[in-house]
Amino acid sequence: MAALLAATPAVAQTEEDESFEQETSYGINFNSNGGLIGGAFLRFSYYMNERMYQFGGVEVVEVKHPKEERYLNYVGEPFVYGKKNYFFVVRPHYGRELVLFRKAAESGVQVNALGAVGPSIGLLVPYYIDYSYDGTTNDVRTVPYDENIHTNTDYILGSDTVFRGLGQTKVKPGLHAKAGLSFEYGRYRESIAGIEVGVAVEYFPSEPVIIPLAENNNTFTSVYLNLYYGSRK
Repeated sequence: MAALLAATPAVAQTEEDESFEQETSYGINFNSNGGLIGGAFLRFSYYMNERMYQFGGVEVVEVKHPKEERYLNYVGEPFVYGKKNYFFVVRPHYGRELVLFRKAAESGVQVNALGAVGPSIGLLVPYYIDYSYDGTTNDVRTVPYDENIHTNTDYILGSDTVFRGLGQTKVKPGLHAKAGLSFEYGRYRESIAGIEVGVAVEYFPSEPVIIPLAENNNTFTSVYLNLYYGSRK
C-alpha cells in the first residue's frame, strides 16, 4: 500500500502533462533552398488523443535560386548578378502529429512524426539594382533588373532593398507538402522548445522566374530544420 501511494503523485503528474488541449509554437526555419535563415513560422496544435495531435499554421520563407551568387562592384556594394526577382512563399498548412516516444513530465525528449499539406502563395518581387547608364556616376538609376538591358556588370553599382519592389509583386499560387520528425525538449509542462527536421516538396503550375538566364523550375524539394519555442494550456 505504501509503495502504491508513493507512485500515485508521479502517475498524476504524467496524466496532467498529457492533458493540455492547445499548444502554440513559433520559430525560425533553415532550408536547403533558403539563405542563412530561410524564414519563420507560427503553429497551433490541438489534442486529439494521447498519441495524436492536429495542427494548423503558416510559414513564410524565401526561396533562392541555386545559381545565386553575390558580387561586389568596384565601390564595394554587393549585388546578385542575373537576379530578376526575389521569391517569397507563404505556406498555410494543416497536418497531423503522431507521438512516437513521450517524454517524462518534467524532463527528457519527446519524439513526434508529423506531416502537413497546404496551398503555397508565391510572391515574385522585382529585384532593383543601381545601374550606371553612361559608365560614370552621372547617370545612375535605381531600376528593376532587366537581362536584356543591364548586361554590363561593371555598370551595376549595387542593389536596393526588397521593399523597393513590393508594389510590383506578382502572385504565383501552388501547393506544398512536408514530412518530418520533431524532438521536443520542453522542461516544464507549460512550455516547449525543440527542433524539427524533415523534407518538403512544393509545386507551382506557373514557373516562377528568379534568374532568367538560368534554368528555373516549378517544383522545389528541400530538407529543412526548424527551431521552435512555445507554450501549452
